[in-house]
Amino acid sequence: MEEHENLYEKIREILGGSPGKLKILEQKIDMDLQMEYYDCSMRIRVERDEEWALEHVQYLSEPGYSWEVKKEILARLASIEKVECFRAIESYLKDAEEPLHSWALLALNESSMLLESKIMDENQVFISTGLGGKDEKLRYFVVLMSRRRINLTPAQQMVINNEFDYILKKFDAVVEESNFSGYLATMLLLLPMNLSLKSVFKEAIDECNRYGNFLNDDFIVTNVKVLSFGEIEKFIERRGEQD
Repeated sequence: MEEHENLYEKIREILGGSPGKLKILEQKIDMDLQMEYYDCSMRIRVERDEEWALEHVQYLSEPGYSWEVKKEILARLASIEKVECFRAIESYLKDAEEPLHSWALLALNESSMLLESKIMDENQVFISTGLGGKDEKLRYFVVLMSRRRINLTPAQQMVINNEFDYILKKFDAVVEESNFSGYLATMLLLLPMNLSLKSVFKEAIDECNRYGNFLNDDFIVTNVKVLSFGEIEKFIERRGEQD
């Protein structure tokens, strides 16, 4: 895998030293939907039609209006620095169904960021990934593989769970979930942004390998989506064909 950089330091570099207040999107939201929302948000910021948004807010609760119209209303409300717009989005979110629920979450976060920036007069940096985060940590999906693709034994699975939990706690990181299938192990993790992922996972893998050198040093990590074991095997096969 490619080495992941220290995300916090990367943000500091981009913003010229101080990133201001960091806010992480906690919910898991499909990245395609996020990109659609941000494209819509950028277009709306150019147009700045506040009057239209305020006139149409009442239609959010009307079943006769299409998803596309409601998306437009929510995004336009999120671009207005008014508490009543935040409250309107918040109220709609309580009963919204997918895909509008996720869209409304993005709108609520944008609205919150605008209001906080205005009140606190401080840069607000919003970080969103497909897997979200919690308590200033980002969520990652990690795939481990045994050497020579030999099925992991119950004892080896226990070693992975115990040693990863032990090592990650040292870095204020959390293992939320682990699963096993054949020679593969997957984990859903929460890690602080100031960590080097490669260094942390290497230390955890090395600790596991003290008990039989059974794990491959290579691993797969993503913060975009959770992969099924079938998707992982196809990815590994494609990568093998390219090597």
